[in-house]
Parts: sequence; structure tokens; C-alpha cells
Amino acid sequence: MAQEQEQSSIKHLERILQLEGSQPKLVGADGKEIHIPESVYQVLHQAVHALASGKVISVVIQDKELTTQKAADLLKISRPHLIKLLDLGEIPCIRVGTHRRVRFDDLMKYKEQRNIKRREGLKQFTQFLEAEGFYDDESSELDQ
Repeated sequence: MAQEQEQSSIKHLERILQLEGSQPKLVGADGKEIHIPESVYQVLHQAVHALASGKVISVVIQDKELTTQKAADLLKISRPHLIKLLDLGEIPCIRVGTHRRVRFDDLMKYKEQRNIKRREGLKQFTQFLEAEGFYDDESSELDQ
């Protein structure tokens, strides 16, 4: 979490990072310029944006291949439920001896697909409720 006295500097940095076409770089104490790789720039940009918005950030280092427990924790589901998803082929896994490993990229792809399905389901449910008259002018007047 950023300190109050840092907020103006963080907001200024955020404006700089949002400039189109600028090549991000670091300048060392000796004046030597080091270009920031795109992947590092994206992490920096997201972190600065979050701090400028007053949010708290945390950085978690992940291996490319996760244990089933770490994968389940990332999805916020139980390990047995994750194992069912792996057995059903919903998420690819790698066998290392008798143990399963889940690639981080595969896990994030599944998570994004799950989020898309959830949003679509909520949209359809809302449309159903609207069609059934649960969101009409009279019910909104009752809420007031």
C-alpha cells in the first residue's frame, strides 16, 4: 500500500506509463540505460495503476508447473474438486510419477473461460428475471 506522501509521485508515474509509443527504460546510477522487457513493463504498469487507485497489491511468484494443492488454491476450490476437473479433462495436467502437475498457463486459461461462462450465465439469468417482470418500475418503487 502506498503512503499518502507517495500518491502524487505514483499518479505522475502512472501518467508516464500510459503514454503511447514510449519505450520504457531504467537509468542506472552511472547513467546507463536499460530497456524494460514488455512482460516486466506490463507487471509494473498494472502495479502502478493499482497503487494509484488506492488498492493494495501483492506479488506472488508462481512456478510454471503447480502442485494440485497450489492449483486448487489459485482457483479457490477444493483439491478433490480440482482432481475431478483434471480427470474430466477440463484442465490439462502432467504426470510426474504418481503425482499430477498443472501448468500455470493452462490453469489461467481455465480460470478465464470459467469467468466468461459465469458472466454469461449471470447475463442470461438477469435477462430471464427482466422478462419475468422481476425488474419493473413498481418493484423499484417498493425498494425506496
